[in-house]
Amino acid sequence: MIHLETEVLVVGSGGAGMYAAIGAARNGAGVILADKSMISRGGATIMAQMTTAAALGEQEPDSWQKHLEDTLEAGRGLCNEELSAILCEEAIDRIREMDDWKVGWARKDGKITGVMAPGHSVPRCVYVDFLNTGPAVAKCLRTQVARADTVMRVSGLAINDVVVDDGVVVGAVGWTLEDETPVTIAANAVILAAGGLTRLYARNSASVNMNGDAYAMALRAGADLIDMEFPQFFPIGHLAPRLVGMDPIMWDPFRYKLGGRLFNAEGEEFLHRYGGEDAEKYTTTRDIISYGITKENEAGRATENGGVHLSFQHIPEDDLREAFGPVIDKLAKNGIDLTNRTIEVSPIAHYHMGGIRVNRQMETGIPGLYGAGEAVGGANGANRLSGNAIPEAFVFGERAGKFAADYARGRNRSWSDAAAEEHLDRLKSVIGRQTDANGEKAALGEMWAELQKLMWNQVGVLRTGDKMTAALARIQDMRIELDGIAPADDTGFNLTLQDWYDLRSALLTAESVTLAAINRTESRGAHQREDFEEIDPAQTHNQRLRLDGGGGLVSDYLLAGATA
Repeated sequence: MIHLETEVLVVGSGGAGMYAAIGAARNGAGVILADKSMISRGGATIMAQMTTAAALGEQEPDSWQKHLEDTLEAGRGLCNEELSAILCEEAIDRIREMDDWKVGWARKDGKITGVMAPGHSVPRCVYVDFLNTGPAVAKCLRTQVARADTVMRVSGLAINDVVVDDGVVVGAVGWTLEDETPVTIAANAVILAAGGLTRLYARNSASVNMNGDAYAMALRAGADLIDMEFPQFFPIGHLAPRLVGMDPIMWDPFRYKLGGRLFNAEGEEFLHRYGGEDAEKYTTTRDIISYGITKENEAGRATENGGVHLSFQHIPEDDLREAFGPVIDKLAKNGIDLTNRTIEVSPIAHYHMGGIRVNRQMETGIPGLYGAGEAVGGANGANRLSGNAIPEAFVFGERAGKFAADYARGRNRSWSDAAAEEHLDRLKSVIGRQTDANGEKAALGEMWAELQKLMWNQVGVLRTGDKMTAALARIQDMRIELDGIAPADDTGFNLTLQDWYDLRSALLTAESVTLAAINRTESRGAHQREDFEEIDPAQTHNQRLRLDGGGGLVSDYLLAGATA
């Protein structure tokens, strides 16, 4: 057993987690920054490409209020306007702070370059270069974290549960991936920054860490979730031809720059059928594009592999090379010449609008528990505006760190062995019943595959009540079945033990998404139902989920006029 103590524990070390650690440290708190992966290598930030939205106004007039208007419009009436305003206003400070830290934002004539992205009224999405924004941001934040003397970085530590004693957070419980040693951490405040759930879907752009850990931990700690019915599907994920060593969502930034065109299998532009724009423009929001591609597939107008064509053939070769740079050569190695062929694209699970319900201080309602980044719901409503994910990580991470530090600093730690006992007993029980039988190892893999297929087919881009009700019943059964599966008895870096705990989070999160989607009997933003195809103005309110005393999920949505 390992026992650690700190003032602030940050769970997850993507952009939000690292900024939370920085925010807490510069507000005088001691910090432990913990991640299952290497610090800065997990989560979504390092995988990001460009589209970091902030109303800098360096190239043409802009304001955070205009950015807010675009964010609220994209959110289809469900944004928490206070959180959205904080995101848009403070994104400016965070982007400029990153500039001071030499992240390397692209410039033209000495001004930070902004490009147009879907749903924006002006070009305000900054980037580093081509496909390197995420890695550059992660490296920059990693450097700042390393310079903070009061931040202890711990990689390879899986945090499973927040420990709550008499309604107040006192720390967390986890285990080391290297040798399965149980770990307890006494902390005055815990920040959950391990957001994202896209691994739940068969087609996804996620890292293997994005299982819904933060959502599940928040629920089990007694916090509320909000807007869980709104996973976002990136509309033009790469489908064909085979692409090796490149991100499946790489096409987005080049549509911003060049205006790639979308055609169905019959050679028709089609977005106008679904309320979007064609004609070489890329202003249509992601929910509409995803819906349109999926409906074209249903109508029998999809490409051979079930997507649509993305074409840059109308762009002169010199312009392609200027915009794509060395990416052109990488594409050539994959047999892709954009001057004479199209590529096939289709939606792919990419982001989650919902998450932990917080206030402007990133507090959850459980004293000492905070949320940050994609783990937080509310700011994006029913559909996230392109480019808002990275500034959300920066802004909400920094705020969570600052306010958690204010709460935690100088408080007497009141760690409770009794409160941690349940979590430790579960961990020891799972480890203790391990077996080297191949059947259990296979069962975990099969369960992951079944869950991903179930969520993609029945709780994906287009939904019906019947399909989701069947999915919900199966997910609930799988949660029971998981308790009877023992991880394989590996001596070190036990990936099956990690799979077991990942599935524990994933199944609870999947149940949350599915239940929320069943309850919302309309189509709005990323939530599209074939049995309720129109927006219902009476349902312009958010949905909250929590666990009841018996561990079952309950929703407030069916209460008339329920609000967040």
